[in-house]
This record gives sequence, C-alpha cells and structure tokens, in this order.
Amino acid sequence: MDADLPIFVRPSRDDDVEPMLAIYRRHIRRGIEAGVEETGTPQPDDLKDRRKNLRNRRLPHLVATRGGEVVGYAYVVPFRKRPAYRFTVKHSIYVHHEHLGRGIGRLLMQALIDAGAAAGFRQMIGYIDAENTASLALHERFGFVRVGVLPGVAYRYGKWSDSVMVQRSLGVGATGPVATEASQR
Repeated sequence: MDADLPIFVRPSRDDDVEPMLAIYRRHIRRGIEAGVEETGTPQPDDLKDRRKNLRNRRLPHLVATRGGEVVGYAYVVPFRKRPAYRFTVKHSIYVHHEHLGRGIGRLLMQALIDAGAAAGFRQMIGYIDAENTASLALHERFGFVRVGVLPGVAYRYGKWSDSVMVQRSLGVGATGPVATEASQR
C-alpha cells in the first residue's frame, strides 16, 4: 500500500465488516490485547447488528481507508445503560498492524471526538492497557486526562495487567445545561 495515498475517515458500511473483524482478530491474537483467550470474537452478522444499533442511536462507528482499503476503525458505545449516563460514551480505536504510527489513530480519534460532540455527548471515556504507551500518548495529545488506574484487571501472557481510565469533555462538557432535544435520548 502506497504510504503517500491519503487517508479518509467515513462512517462504516456493511462491506467494511470483514476487514474490521480481521483487524480486531489480529489485535486479540498478537497485539497489546494478545494473550487473552478470546471466546467471544464477534461474527460478521454480530458486527453488522452492532453497527445498525449504534447508528440508530446516533453513535459514531467509523473506518479509516487508504486506497480503498480499511486500515482502522473506531466507535463509541454508551458508557453505562442507566439514563443518568446518557451523555457519556466509551470509545475504542483499532488500527491495522501494518499501518501503526502513520497518523490513522489520530485521524480516527479526531473524527470520534467531533462526531460525539456533534451528537450531543458531553464526556468520552477510554480504558487503555497501561503498557500501551503509544495509545496513552495519543490520548494525552487529545486532552484526555488520566482519571484512574484499575490494577490487575486483565490477565494475559501469564501475568496481570493494569488498565488506565482516561476522560475528556466533548463540546461544553459538564459546564453547560443540557438542551431539551438532547435530553430526550
């Protein structure tokens, strides 16, 4: 793949499901999340249903493409199911292993932040493996603040790993009132 080709970020489509699953499976088998027995890997129909559900709830589900190839994807899900948390989302970003370090995560992050704010969300949360220094640095560059460490919550490669919880405001965050239309979600 020519590294000079531009990267485009757009909403995901059903025909992006297989490349997204390939990226996810590689992360589970060999990435920072590797070493974990993944018994619940989503199947194509599961991911299609998830995308449809997220889209119906105005939750961004995006892909990054280069030369027509899916090189990364990102999405947000509700932080918690209870109505009081309806303005807070949790995000995930996955980049194809052959395209790491090329700005794809940065483009997906900016697009998620913009789409989340435009949809009326006020806070974005992330959980990052404490050993994933590249992801932690990316989040810091985007104004995420470390708000907690969950010690020993993941077990992989025969050892316990910590997760770092990060958070950033979207739009006016918690400083402004909620618009009537958005509060009806």
